[in-house]
Amino acid sequence: IPSSSVGRMYQCRPLVVASKASTLNGEGGQEPVYVTTPIYYVNDKPHIGHVYTSTLSDAYARYHRLQGKEVHFLTGTDEHGLKVEQSAQKRGTEPQLLADENSAAFRQTMEEFGISFDQFIRTTDDHHKQQVSAYVERLMESGMIYLGTFEGWYDEGQEEYHTETQAKELDYKSPINGKPLVKSSEENYYFKLSAFQ
Repeated sequence: IPSSSVGRMYQCRPLVVASKASTLNGEGGQEPVYVTTPIYYVNDKPHIGHVYTSTLSDAYARYHRLQGKEVHFLTGTDEHGLKVEQSAQKRGTEPQLLADENSAAFRQTMEEFGISFDQFIRTTDDHHKQQVSAYVERLMESGMIYLGTFEGWYDEGQEEYHTETQAKELDYKSPINGKPLVKSSEENYYFKLSAFQ
């Protein structure tokens, strides 16, 4: 959404809600409320779908703030992945430069629409990388993560795998954009969910 057209098209003004500073520790007998949007891919600029999900999350956060609850509302950008790398290559730039540019556009869009987030996270932030590394290390040490291989038919546009049966039913084409599915195999780390069934 071009920033120059946002104000003219929607004339949005943020709702101001009086709220005390929060430590999110649940004091006063109320549990804190945590709200998050999806963290958005930075392979392209934000569009109306991003604003839609953010607006829904914003309404939920504001509702709870009006109820006097402590709220922490998180949004941000996911700056890793094949789509980001491919988009950067198509533009002749580095993935981090594309991530920086588009993450700034996402933040600006959220601010222009008055989305009342408390924290804007980027998956390339040092503190995020440190927290994730520490968490994954703990999971590895616990034996809850294992290396495995997944094979299936990949819909590159939707970043979704289909089984052989599903792919055959779809005539080996994406149900969204009609492009051919790609037979793919990849090695990943998996969470041992079976231990909790």
